[in-house]
Amino acid sequence: MLANSGLVIVDKPAGMSSHDVVAKLRRAFHTRKVGHAGTLDPMATGVLVVGIERGTKFLAHLIAETKTYQATIRLGASTTTDDAEGETLQVTAAGHLADEDIDAEITKLTGEIMQKPSSVSAIKINGKRAHELVRAGETVDIPARPVTVHRFDVLARRRTPEFIDLDVEVFCSSGTYIRSLARDLGASLGVGGHLTALRRTTVGPFTLEHARTLEELNTNPTFSLTLDQALAASFPTLNVNDEDAAALAMGKWLEPRGLKGVHAAVTADGTAVALVKEKGKRLATVFVARPSTL
Repeated sequence: MLANSGLVIVDKPAGMSSHDVVAKLRRAFHTRKVGHAGTLDPMATGVLVVGIERGTKFLAHLIAETKTYQATIRLGASTTTDDAEGETLQVTAAGHLADEDIDAEITKLTGEIMQKPSSVSAIKINGKRAHELVRAGETVDIPARPVTVHRFDVLARRRTPEFIDLDVEVFCSSGTYIRSLARDLGASLGVGGHLTALRRTTVGPFTLEHARTLEELNTNPTFSLTLDQALAASFPTLNVNDEDAAALAMGKWLEPRGLKGVHAAVTADGTAVALVKEKGKRLATVFVARPSTL
């Protein structure tokens, strides 16, 4: 089973949901055990991390603390979904705005901020996705939450009398909504704003360089990273001998090693056995990549 387990980094196309991508990879890899991390809206493209077989269980431990997006923000109109797929709520000419005024508001949206997610996000409220509740006609109000926008750079500007389109790159903490940045930027400038394009270029250590298209994967369904490579790429490594590896494969704990945080326990030949973390006086497993029962 482990030979059939790993991660696939997909360059998701526009017009397809993350669930649609999973369905296509189930057929390509001939398995039902396929799952994804970090949902992308149908409008968005770019890096989608997908787990195959035991890789699906690893996704729960894959903490991608940062993500990078390239996007286009249109100033001058607000929509029901904060992106181009929603209905227009209000149009207010934005052509009079000076670059320095826009940049000043972008600065206010950089760093540690409180952000109110879009009402059509995938956040769960009482067990249901917010966007499902909105489509059912319910009013959704999601409380603001802390996020970190490490960089919010304007790459290009295009102006008409009505609109200003900003091509931006955002490097941010996981859980940051780029649609909300567009909405809040437009609101702070008094003209409204929404996304017209969104592309995710990195998720933690995974980039577009790792990614392949669905067409490529359908023709050649292979992993971007094996489970061994995924664990080693995502966490600092702890070298273990064969005896310790066998114990970890059975879920046994080892003597502490003075580690901080989660580590990937790896043997001399590069085999990743488990994710481990010190708990009190024990070095315990938090995920076993190669259970002895397999």
